[in-house]
Amino acid sequence: MISGDLILLALFSVTGINIIRYLSTLKTLLFVMKEAHPLLYQQVDGRGFFTTHGNIGKQTKLFQYLWQEEYLDHYDTLFVFKCEKARYLFMLSSALLLVSVAVFFFVISLGI
Repeated sequence: MISGDLILLALFSVTGINIIRYLSTLKTLLFVMKEAHPLLYQQVDGRGFFTTHGNIGKQTKLFQYLWQEEYLDHYDTLFVFKCEKARYLFMLSSALLLVSVAVFFFVISLGI
């Protein structure tokens, strides 16, 4: 029988890998955004996005831009592709994190 610890280890490993993939894609999106959409790059504070003094309001602007799919009318296909990938990985990582936390509490409550 599979233990609860093994299930949690596997689920949190997959979640961690997907979060790392998402952050990597976000970095490449910011790099592409610098050339393809300089105004948005400046609005989301591209240089300071991953720093400790990054502005949360500006970071939220990028997430809203991705969530509302405002990039679909952009002329640069690479930029649109990177936005789609970042949006997909954000939704996947968020869902995996929610499932992982739910399974964690489920395993604890059953005492597996």
